[in-house]
Order: sequence, then structure tokens, then C-alpha cells
Amino acid sequence: MYTHYLMSIRRGRLVFAGKKRKYVVYLLVWYPGTEVPFYIDSNMDIRNIAIIAHVDHGKTTLTDMLLRQNGAITEGSSMDSNTLEKERGITIYSKNASLTYKDTKINIVDTPGHADFGSEVERVLRSVDTVLLIVDAQEGPMPQTRFVLKKSLEIGHRPIVIINKIDKPAADPARAESAVFDLFVELGADDTQADFPIVYADGRSGIAKLSLDDESDTLNPILDTILSHVSPASSEEKAALPLRFQPFNLAYDNFLGRMAVCRIYEGTVSSGQAVYVKDAEVAVRQGKIVKMFGFEGLGKTEVAQASAGDIVMIAGLPDIDIGETVLDNSEGEILPTISVDEPTIALDFLVNNSPFAGREGKFVTSRQIREYLERELEVNVGLRVDFSEAESYRVYGRGELHVAILLENMRRSGYEVQVSNPEVIVKEENGKKVEPFEEVVVDTPEAYQGTIIERLGMRGFIMKELLPEREGVRIVFEGPTRGMLGYRNQFVVDTKGEGILSSHFIGFKHFDGKITKRTVGSMISMAAGKALGFSLWNLQERGELYIGPGVEVYEGMVIGNTSKGEEMMVNPTKGKQLTNIRAAGSDEAINLVAPLELSIERGLEIMADDELLEITPTSIRLRKRYLTENERNRAKKNG
Repeated sequence: MYTHYLMSIRRGRLVFAGKKRKYVVYLLVWYPGTEVPFYIDSNMDIRNIAIIAHVDHGKTTLTDMLLRQNGAITEGSSMDSNTLEKERGITIYSKNASLTYKDTKINIVDTPGHADFGSEVERVLRSVDTVLLIVDAQEGPMPQTRFVLKKSLEIGHRPIVIINKIDKPAADPARAESAVFDLFVELGADDTQADFPIVYADGRSGIAKLSLDDESDTLNPILDTILSHVSPASSEEKAALPLRFQPFNLAYDNFLGRMAVCRIYEGTVSSGQAVYVKDAEVAVRQGKIVKMFGFEGLGKTEVAQASAGDIVMIAGLPDIDIGETVLDNSEGEILPTISVDEPTIALDFLVNNSPFAGREGKFVTSRQIREYLERELEVNVGLRVDFSEAESYRVYGRGELHVAILLENMRRSGYEVQVSNPEVIVKEENGKKVEPFEEVVVDTPEAYQGTIIERLGMRGFIMKELLPEREGVRIVFEGPTRGMLGYRNQFVVDTKGEGILSSHFIGFKHFDGKITKRTVGSMISMAAGKALGFSLWNLQERGELYIGPGVEVYEGMVIGNTSKGEEMMVNPTKGKQLTNIRAAGSDEAINLVAPLELSIERGLEIMADDELLEITPTSIRLRKRYLTENERNRAKKNG
């Protein structure tokens, strides 16, 4: 007789782990003094799926509704639980959840849709059995759709396509479906992959249909398609094999240290079990699993044992890394390594040494900044940091948004830091310089297409396609990542907020030479004090201001830009000359234009090469690296 461990209690079920399998005990209604009836299901199937899509195509909303309809979460709960995710309305970190449908456990991994977090998607795809490809019924496939689908097809998945947001007024499901099929063919899908099942959905309303003419009031057609299309990840044969599992995501706990989210491919793992870890170089080290957690809804439940096919989180291996193989014997064969794409941009993190340093932050020293970055490296696999310098750390990231999220989390934790202008990473291959390139897709009204083509042409981009759309045109460009740095804010201005711009990294190509990015100059404060409305009123005619009246400034602080492109020293603290003579009409009404409020992303976009972005818990300021004009002139002479 096997020993069984109680794994969890959820919605009237007791889940036990046996030596080779799970046993689910369903409790029924009983009355005192009567025998307690129960039913044991010893063959609970497991399906592992990932949700992939372009940003804002409805992945998280659809996932939340799937979980809610199956009782896995309550009203108000969401996969996007991080504060920044709620504020920005995007998924930043991939997350695990699970639901039970028709006696089958379905593990779901929600992935980010933004290109800067592509490394989160890549490693998840290798650890699931298939993907749900979500496509907006109005927009159709977008750049990140191509990226994630290409990765999925290369691994061998047979995706299930969800045409989402069919409730949109301009939705065209037939056109979106045709475009998806063309994309499958273009990416080299084989016959079985190109014969993908399609489900039409309105994730916000919680409705899915196998045909647009069907009547439905739930998302069950999606779950039924998963059960019929995806083979079970669990089986007695796999559970009986020697243990092999692989981490595809990392987490950190103040008490348990580094933790790893793992897919169990073969065998059975127990809490307290001794294991061996092998990496790509087949180096072996020994460890012990201290705790193990399974996923129930959006939460984690401590479990004593788990078998092949399941996804669990383990603690006790402090140096575990993405893609390594964990075995129950040192001679076992490693699983294929999970590779993560390299960073594309780099910038320096420095101690804040401005005149306002230390006023607003709790953590201001280089040691404290280093400790934060070291903790971040525990879980942020797309990040690289060079700690060789004492007062400045070189940080490598996947894009401006990737770095901006890191900086936003730092400032909310009480840190003060300064960062330099982001630069693309230029490498050398076969004796030639290469740099990262991106594909850019722009959806815009026709009236703005000329301006966009001109702007991106100056930045080294070549137009590949121009396609008519129902409400304008879609333009596809290709060019160096350098050219995209600092353009997104200008794009919003050029299209008056009506355009949609998406981009994704396509690889390293031949260095494209010099490009023109910055067409404005800097308006630099030459005095310290509080900015006055009268002075700003006169200065706003020369360019765009970053500050309003009453804001404290210091010498060398950048308070705005100049439209003619030259640097200009100004005094924003200068007031109006007052006399004791009053005359009719001598006073003019001061009409101030609202300043361009600096955010971290906007600051990273608009800053010049000789400027720094000062980030504190309450303020974001742009400044010159050398604050006084004499220091700047001396630096120019010294090269």
C-alpha cells in the first residue's frame, strides 16, 4: 500500500499525491452520523498551455475570464497583479495559473505582449504543450504576433488560434483569419501546424464560439478545443521514469531565496528529495529541494509530491538557473537548453550627485544600488550588469521599456539614481560591425503617412510595405534599433495620437552608419531657485518646457528644449521688473502652456548624449552631465 500526502484542499476536493500519481477525492454532502461518501479519480490529466499575442490583443482579459468562469479566481482578481501592470494595462511578467475543467488540470502561463519582454516568452514556449495565439479581430496579426508565432512553430507546437474582440465595431474576423493563415504559411508552418483550429471570442464578455453563428454564453469552447487538440502531459509511463525537470522562470523570496518555476518532464519529485543539477557544460552539482509549490488558480499551494507533466515552483537550490536540468541521479541526460536572446541596449547607472541629491530618496549610495541590481539579476533573465566600476554600473537591457520598468520599480522602492543616454550594443562579427535591427509596423491615417516616412527615413529605416487599411494605411519599415531610440514620443505628436506603432527585434545586421535622431536643442538653467511664471512665459516661445512655475531648479538642469536645435542658457527664476509707477495697459496676462511632463520613458527618449536623467521617488529631472558652462567647455576641449 502506498503512502499518500495531502497536497491541497480546494472547492470541496482533497488532492493527494501517491507514489506514482495524484489522487483527487471529491467530498459530497453528508450528514452527521452517516458514512462520508467520496470518489477517487486516479488519472487526472494535465494540459500545459501558454497564452501568446501582440500587446493589447486581450490575453490577460481572456485568461482572467477563463479562470473566473471555472471558479479558479473571484471577481476583481486578475493575472496582472503587479502595480505597474495595473497602471499601464500591459503584462510585464509571465505568470502561472491553473484551472480544472472536466476532471483535467489546465496549467496556463500568461506571457507579456511587448517586444522588450520577449525573453519572458521564449523560455515559456519550451515548457508548454501548445499555445493559444490571440489575434485582434480588427487589427489582425501584428509584429509581436509574428515573433511569438515563429518561436512557437520552430519548437514544434500546433497552435490554437483565438480570433478575439469580435465585438469591436470594425472587427473583421474573416479577414483576420485569412491574415493569420498567410502568416503561418510565410513562417514555414508544416501541414499539421497550418491546419490550426479556430475559436472566435469576446474575452471581455466571456463568450467563445467555434463558429460565428453559434450561440454561446461561456468560454467553454476554448477549453473543449484544448482538451481535444492537446495531448495529456501526464501519464503513468512518464511518472515511472527517472526524474527530469527544467526551470523556465525564476522568483525570489526573502526567506526561501531564489525559487524556480519548473516543468516536470519525467518521474516524480518530492519535497526534501536530494537532486543533481546539470548545465549546458554538463557540470554537476548536488542540492536538496526544501519546499515545493503547485499552482491553484492564481495562488500557490505547498505540495509534498508532483509527477511528470505538472508545473511546480521549487525552493532549496540557490544557484539554479533557467534551462538547467534537475535529475535524481548524476548520470542522467540533460534536456535541451533554453536560450535567452541577448540585450540590445546599454546605459550607465550612477550615484545621484546633483545639488538635490539625498533630499527625496532613502537609498542613495553605490552599495545600495548594487545590492538592488544584484537582487534583480536573480529573477530578471533579460538583464545584464557590469559591476567592474565602483561608482557606475553598466546595465544591459532588451529595450527602453525594459529598463524603464526596472527604474520605476527602483524609485518606488525609495532609490535615487542617475542614468546615461541609452546606446545600442554594437558587436563585431567576422571582422565587421553589426548592430540590432527592428521591424516597425505603423497603422496611421493617410494624412500622416508622408511625415512618418520622412522621419523614419532620416533615422535609417527603409519602407518595406505600404498596405491600405479600412481606416488608413499600414506601413512596414526595417532599420537599426538606434533609429527608434527617442522616436515614440515624436510619433505621437506627428500622428496627433491617432497612430499605432509596434516594433520587434529581428536580429543583428551590418552597421548602418550615422543617422539623425535629435533635431531639438536643450534649454539649460543658469541659476538656482524657484521657476517663476513670468520667466517661463517668455521662454515657452523658444521651445517646449519640461517644468511649470514654482518648480525648484539648479544650475545645469535642463528645463526644456529649443525648436531651432541649439543649446540655450536661460534664467527661469527671473521675475518681472517692478516699479511704483502704474500705467493703464502696462500689465499683460500670462498664459502658460502646460509643460511636457517628464516620465522615465520620455526622459530616456529625449535626453542628449551629454545629459543624465535624475530619478528619485518623487521627481524626474533632466540635467547636463557637467552642470556649469565652464565644466562643459573644459570637457569638450579634453574630448
